[in-house]
Amino acid sequence: MMGRNLVSPFPLVLVHGLWDSPNIFKPLKKRLAPSGMEIFSPHLPHRLGVTPLEVLAEDLQDQISARFGPKQALNVLGFSMGGVVLRCWLQLLGGDQRTKLFVSLGSPQKGTLTALPAPRWLLPGIADMQPGSPLLQMLNSAPSALQNVECHSFYCLLDAMVVPSWLGVLPVGSVQQLPVWNHRQLITAKAALDPLVELLLLNNGFNGGNVGHD
Repeated sequence: MMGRNLVSPFPLVLVHGLWDSPNIFKPLKKRLAPSGMEIFSPHLPHRLGVTPLEVLAEDLQDQISARFGPKQALNVLGFSMGGVVLRCWLQLLGGDQRTKLFVSLGSPQKGTLTALPAPRWLLPGIADMQPGSPLLQMLNSAPSALQNVECHSFYCLLDAMVVPSWLGVLPVGSVQQLPVWNHRQLITAKAALDPLVELLLLNNGFNGGNVGHD
């Protein structure tokens, strides 16, 4: 176990997805706790998909600025819809200027067929995740803002939320399939948490051999 007095050079921001809350990150936070890493997991009121993703990104911007000020360098991880919200923050609101690492975890970065039934006039936040939506076209056609950020995409082959699962990856960076059986296990199962924790610790200057285990 690592000591709890270590100073973490890069605080970690965790962004939850649709129908979730920051509580979804409890297993990950428990695994990272011995490192002393500063972790911020804001609540974003998605209102069951009514709030557009760009509005959620603006809310995220306000909360990050209130917590860390305008210049603190950060690592960020987005689960499910939270990964697309983070892309809006990174690419449209200048978040790339202060971000070292971006982890996309089970996020419909190129859309998901499960969002197709959502009418835009009623559920714009869900409609933003439809394949070929105006928002995703804008993000994916100009990913240059991500070029100076270390990007990693993790996905689950049998994901029933991001369909088909290979749409859940960024246009840049590494891609890794995690050996889990469903969407939620991406952020709860040991087989998913092990590589995530190792990556997050290495990007804070900790040796991979110091990864804590349940």
